[in-house]
Amino acid sequence: MITAIVLIDTDAARIPEIAAQVAEIPGVSEVYSVTGEVDLVAMVRVREHDRLADVIADQVSKVDGVLRTRTYIAFRAYSSGDLDQAFALGLEG
Repeated sequence: MITAIVLIDTDAARIPEIAAQVAEIPGVSEVYSVTGEVDLVAMVRVREHDRLADVIADQVSKVDGVLRTRTYIAFRAYSSGDLDQAFALGLEG
């Protein structure tokens, strides 16, 4: 599974509507409204690299009110359990 984190700048007056439209796009697993320099963060999960362009460039970026997207591809996922285990290496208790 390929995971992309997509930062989305939008028309600020329409954030809830734009978020709902983006969330309906197949391949988008979650959409968050956030504080900071961007308006929305979308998590995109697809099986094939080529699908990223279909989802992000051909659909997310074309939602009316989306002004700009920036995409980050995840290399590896770390769950809290993985991190706890990594930091506990060599510690016997």
